[in-house]
Amino acid sequence: MAALAPPVAAIRVAVRRALTGLSSGGPVLVACSGGADSLALAAATVFVAPRLGRPAGLVTVDHGLQAGSAQRAEAVAAWAREAGFAPVVVVRVEVAGRVGGPEAAAREARYQALTEVARQHGAVAILTGHTRDDQAETVLLALARGAGPRGLAGMPARRELAGVPLLRPLLMVGRDQTRAACAVLGLSAWEDPHNTDPSYARSRVRADVLPALVRALGPGVLDNLARTARLVASDNAALDELAEAALAAARHPGGGLLVPELVGLTPAVRGRVLHAWARELGASPGALSYGHVAALDALVTEWHGQGPADLPGGVRVLRRDDRLTPG
Repeated sequence: MAALAPPVAAIRVAVRRALTGLSSGGPVLVACSGGADSLALAAATVFVAPRLGRPAGLVTVDHGLQAGSAQRAEAVAAWAREAGFAPVVVVRVEVAGRVGGPEAAAREARYQALTEVARQHGAVAILTGHTRDDQAETVLLALARGAGPRGLAGMPARRELAGVPLLRPLLMVGRDQTRAACAVLGLSAWEDPHNTDPSYARSRVRADVLPALVRALGPGVLDNLARTARLVASDNAALDELAEAALAAARHPGGGLLVPELVGLTPAVRGRVLHAWARELGASPGALSYGHVAALDALVTEWHGQGPADLPGGVRVLRRDDRLTPG
């Protein structure tokens, strides 16, 4: 028997690790655009999942943003049916009119569609084909915008998406491996023109910044960026646990937060406490910036009678004696 090609083996191992330990025997759904990353993921999942006693389905989302997108989605679906996926679902979404730029709007529409299909079919997880290279790009973009530890943690390998686990098995698998796996398996991958469109910051990072870093620092820089994200994510989880306990201890019985409880916290924990509390008050997480949290922190640590801190969503926080309260 011929030896299994290393890229195919690496992706199957990554998928097996991701699927092991899922809570029940329900199906998993692969989100597949037809690109090399998601196609390699799909091929590995339809091989691995049944051997773990788990059905594998596939969803392909047609964003309607490019000519021929409907035909491409149907071609992916036809391949999936032949490969043995069940169910196979094609979803057309509307991107126009959503809040945010085109990338954010398309992502929101896609994830909404994926969770709806997952609920309809009782799926226990959704799998996406984000790779080590995507993770490296995410870390660099976060660093450029000063996003702090949460941004530097990149994309989590697992998170809840409207109650459905979203798994990213390939975050330590290189894009070169997914392309090689597709070549070995005879899969014809689609090249999304948006991935090379210089009007998108991620495309510029992919085409210019990462290749320059590899030339200057060697190919290991991609693994190191992805590993950094994983390490920072672990640190974030520990700090978030401390912040959760600190937030509970700082709550005033009549509402708001007790300043003496906040003053004694380390800045890293206090910032997380204030960030979490601001979200509770209704501040939009996407619009809540470092400056907003710093304004809250100033009410705690640099109090000299200043007025309220204004947060996104029309939320205002002021200090009354030794208590922060919305007002």
